[in-house]
Amino acid sequence: MAAKYDLTPRVAPQLDRHLVFPLLEFLQERTLYPDEDILKAKIELLNHTNMVDYAMDIHKSLYHTDDVPQEMMERRAEVVARLKALEEAAAPLITFLQNASAVQELRADKQHNLQLLQERYQIGPDQIEALYQYAKFQFECGNYSGAADYLYQYRALCTNSDRSVSALWGKLAAEILMQNWDIALEELNRLKEIIDSKSFATPLNQVQNRIWLMHWSLFIFFNHDNGRTQIIDLFNQDKYLNAIQTSAPHLLRYLATAFIVNKRRRPQFKEFIKVIQQEQYFCNDPITEFLACIYVNYDFDGAQQKMKECEEVILNDPFLGKRAEEGSFSVPLRDEFLENARLFISETYCRIHQRIDMGVLAEKLNLNYEDAERWMVNLIRTSKLDAKIDTETGTVIMEPNQPNVYEQLIDHTKALSGRTYKLVSQLLEHAQTQAAR
Repeated sequence: MAAKYDLTPRVAPQLDRHLVFPLLEFLQERTLYPDEDILKAKIELLNHTNMVDYAMDIHKSLYHTDDVPQEMMERRAEVVARLKALEEAAAPLITFLQNASAVQELRADKQHNLQLLQERYQIGPDQIEALYQYAKFQFECGNYSGAADYLYQYRALCTNSDRSVSALWGKLAAEILMQNWDIALEELNRLKEIIDSKSFATPLNQVQNRIWLMHWSLFIFFNHDNGRTQIIDLFNQDKYLNAIQTSAPHLLRYLATAFIVNKRRRPQFKEFIKVIQQEQYFCNDPITEFLACIYVNYDFDGAQQKMKECEEVILNDPFLGKRAEEGSFSVPLRDEFLENARLFISETYCRIHQRIDMGVLAEKLNLNYEDAERWMVNLIRTSKLDAKIDTETGTVIMEPNQPNVYEQLIDHTKALSGRTYKLVSQLLEHAQTQAAR
């Protein structure tokens, strides 16, 4: 069942091939697939990189030999020669960048910098281009730290906007692979600003860039301390949510997970449930189906079954599973998910019943009777649930909940304000598009 819900085949095509390696490492640890299949997949990826030594090690493991094919040896020699040639071509600019006093002469004005480099140091466009090629080659060799530094310096001098964006994607990938989550988040936000404001050849190109950005962001959002809030901020924006629904519905797993484990129970959750309702027949994922069972179909037995499947999905998902075990958060994601999942079930179940048998509720929460009773006591204390427990009959009795007119008015006003903001944003965007033409 675990492999059935593995999203790696859908996620991998949207990633740089270097970003796929951590996913394969995770799947190999989890033994979701035969070890031989994982090693072959690694070899296939490595054939399109300059990480020849790593490819040799994988080949030895796969075929249980100390020998490697002659073509691998020849490929290694080619990589070393090419690396040396690129290093020599970029050497004048690298030497300049390593001179702290010389670098202080640079200004925010790129044209001034280019003129300074040309006149005083005889460094021109060829050397700047060589720095990009050298940085790119370093990345392909697996030297992500060097690549990140050189790509950063290249972007400070580059005047070609497309090449600058390409360098930013490379810098983002390098920071992710080095697990520099704060810096990676900064680069992610820079890319988002460019994608949202840049004029693309076609709308589909812009959508594709948003799809790439969201897939790459999964590494950051499920490792960064504030990531589970920020993934909602990004994925739940209209343009990004539309891209998910049309081109990558599997990403709803991660947005749904973020909503479930986010204790602030964000106001956007109600709107997200509408998306779940729309996609419930097209998105075959236990986590989204769990929400559909509770909030769309009111199928609490189904929700209980889905909750068990969700636990296995989380443990075997490359983005969610690692956080569940090794994350810096005080509570593993899996535990938080199960805790809040029970909260969702119990709150919704109680709101649609007047009198609830504690034994039935314990079964639906997958708890024993005593734990379920303690759970309900805490729920009544900490939530807006207006109820009391009759210990003699072993039932939870819900108090009549008359709707508060003022609260309803406030909710409707907030909703209207949100719709007005969206409408104004769309009108402004349309006006800008017309002006650009």
